[in-house]
Amino acid sequence: MKTIVALVAMASGALIYGQTNVSVVTDSAPHRTLKMEVRVPASLDAVWKAFSTSDGLSTWLTPGAVVDLRKGGEWTAHFPGGKTGGGTILSFIDKREMIMSAMAPEWFPSVRAERTTAAFRFLPQGPGSTLVQLEQTGWKEGEEWDKAYEYLSKGNAQLLETLRRRFVDGPLDWAKEWGAAAK
Repeated sequence: MKTIVALVAMASGALIYGQTNVSVVTDSAPHRTLKMEVRVPASLDAVWKAFSTSDGLSTWLTPGAVVDLRKGGEWTAHFPGGKTGGGTILSFIDKREMIMSAMAPEWFPSVRAERTTAAFRFLPQGPGSTLVQLEQTGWKEGEEWDKAYEYLSKGNAQLLETLRRRFVDGPLDWAKEWGAAAK
């Protein structure tokens, strides 16, 4: 959870919350779910590599991102100032799905500690297009959870838009995106 939001928010400084490339559906209590998807103009192989390898993730999320693609492995972004985002991989099906226990940003400490489940699905849409879907579940009741849900409904959309942007404009230039903080 934190992975998605913080990663997106920090990696995509120029993105706007209301962008139209990512569709977002929110469900209300008691079984709140965040559902979103984006069509990425790249092959399934290329999108999977960008999402499931350290080198690939570092081209669009954060420099020095870490992916240990195994059950219990990490999927972590490292942001300026020592903040991290990401989660723990619960399961994956090669080039089809990755499910993780996702961390919320530090300013949602209870949500970060208890985590949500983020299921990413990758669906080929032809030779040069992949639909990436995210379904985030495990939301609880309470003011902090409500605020985290609202925040991540925007932040996770930015995450997916940043992935799309990576294939539209090429790998992110971290020195340009973050300046001196990229080092």
